[in-house]
Amino acid sequence: MKTKWKPRHIEETIMKILMIFSFSLIIGSLGWILFTILIKGLPSLSWAMLTQTPKGGYYLGKEGGILNAIVGSLYLAAGGTILAVLIAFPTALFLSVYVNKKRWAVIVRLSLDILWGIPSIVYGAFGFLLMLAMGLRASLLGGIITLAFLEFPIMTRAMDEIIQRIPPDLPLAAYALGSTHFETALHVITRQVIPGLLTAVLLAFGRAIGDAASVLFTAGYTDHIPTSLSQPVASLPLAVFFQLATPYPEVQNRAYASALILTILVLGVSILSRWISYHLDRYSIR
Repeated sequence: MKTKWKPRHIEETIMKILMIFSFSLIIGSLGWILFTILIKGLPSLSWAMLTQTPKGGYYLGKEGGILNAIVGSLYLAAGGTILAVLIAFPTALFLSVYVNKKRWAVIVRLSLDILWGIPSIVYGAFGFLLMLAMGLRASLLGGIITLAFLEFPIMTRAMDEIIQRIPPDLPLAAYALGSTHFETALHVITRQVIPGLLTAVLLAFGRAIGDAASVLFTAGYTDHIPTSLSQPVASLPLAVFFQLATPYPEVQNRAYASALILTILVLGVSILSRWISYHLDRYSIR
């Protein structure tokens, strides 16, 4: 006896096909990118490239490395993330604990979503104008401030969603025991959402370390490792861009090696965030 297909069966089959196609497209794109970077970049990757700064004629195919860009990217991403956390975490707590259901909180969340979707080049232009107003030049400080603006909406919305996932009876129990809103937010909610907060911070750090447009005007570029906040700083995305722009095949291959290093850093941050979330989430109350 043949099975009669109903509209809901057809709809389910179509959705399964679309999901399989989307999954295959994502995995295939990621695999193709990684394959290209590995094939072109791995032969040019060397210990000298990781431990030396560019020397005279590096962009002409001579000796040197990209240590300045590796250290600069870590400086920029770490500084921007720390500054963003100092602003994003109190904002997320205030939204979730004090004004969670009020109308203007919805407006704030919508504004953060819009800021999340703004292209990073816009943040770079805004940071550049802010630097001019403050009398700053392209420097490590300018790049950190711009990346903090870039990370703030991402981190705040991620933290806000994580805080809203906690059982609603948990803060109510704290209030019943006489805790204030501030005590509940600091001692109850914060401890409950630490795994998710660390994940949000690390994911924002991964976004910052791989962004090029926002630091193009604000951080500058240099072949040296900065020793102060007022000095320009190199970054891995810009190192990839400048090396690919040269007409020398050897330097272009080094660009793919730089992209491989950047990919490994971002992948490492993503794996670390998953590991922390998995091992600390067991202590959360469901």
